[in-house]
Amino acid sequence: MPANESVNTALSLIENDKSKILGLTVGKYNVVPGQFIPRSDAQSPPELAFNVQSPSGTYMVIGLDIDAPFPSFGVLGPILHWIQPDLKTQLTENGPSILKVTAPFVANYIGPAPPPGSAPHRYIFFLYEQPPNFDGKKYAPPGGKNLSNWHRMRYDLGAWEKEIKLGPVLAANYFRSN
Repeated sequence: MPANESVNTALSLIENDKSKILGLTVGKYNVVPGQFIPRSDAQSPPELAFNVQSPSGTYMVIGLDIDAPFPSFGVLGPILHWIQPDLKTQLTENGPSILKVTAPFVANYIGPAPPPGSAPHRYIFFLYEQPPNFDGKKYAPPGGKNLSNWHRMRYDLGAWEKEIKLGPVLAANYFRSN
């Protein structure tokens, strides 16, 4: 699996340090890592929150299905489900900062869609500090079009991290869905 190292690092991060859990609100659910969420409730992009290190910073989230097409047979995975750059903080009274979208996506969000007969898949979201000179328009499909499925399969997160010079994962979270 091309993203295995990044996935393992992120899963280890949230298992070993609860402060690194990315706040994910999916539909009516405030996601606890590994929580099951029905497919029908996860078709819109999650709302994100995190205690960011730099309130004036810019952040990026990447979402992957790491179990495609089946958890026991991941030949097509991971599948890219979202790249959203230019997240800015909106401070709250108590708790984590809300991360608000301030620019178009690089890869539009697609909700869970495991094939019939599959066990639930894991959908993991990684939060990074965005590199200072990142230009999302350079990587996004022209004209705000959705990214094709062809460019989503067997997504190499490690190559993307290197190409745009992403630093370490700041936070992560995941849910399971059918």
